[in-house]
Amino acid sequence: MTDSVILDVWCELQCPDCHSALDDVRALRARYGDRLDIRLRHFPLEKHKHAFAAAQAAEEALAQGQAWPYTEAVLARTAELAERGEPVLLDVARELGLDVEEFDTALIDGRHILIVDADQAEGKAIGVTGTPTYVIDGQRLDGGKSQEGLRARIEEIADRLLAG
Repeated sequence: MTDSVILDVWCELQCPDCHSALDDVRALRARYGDRLDIRLRHFPLEKHKHAFAAAQAAEEALAQGQAWPYTEAVLARTAELAERGEPVLLDVARELGLDVEEFDTALIDGRHILIVDADQAEGKAIGVTGTPTYVIDGQRLDGGKSQEGLRARIEEIADRLLAG
């Protein structure tokens, strides 16, 4: 029996499909609590010009202890991010009471670029082509086209692993 299971969620913060996937992420978090370690992994797509900056901003939010609240808040504003770009990333940080100057500096100095690049490289290596994509127990579940049945599949695998 294992204490916790890792679920990697390959996500892109300008992606409407990732926004709709949040309900599944919340439901999984509610069902499993600490037994399911949900890790945000970055896979910015070239078609979304602010996704790479958003991924860096999410890493800064992680450094400031607010990774998921920040991620959820940005995903709720994908259309606005597409339209207004980086100012939205700073607005969200401000609304969450984070250190906005530090966000601004992080986006300028690129301190989180290596993490984002490493995630993207790992994603490509395991066959991630779109977002959201989930990986649990070495199995890749692609959620880009449809979320249908994915949460049930993740729960099935998590239950099996936790039961051991």
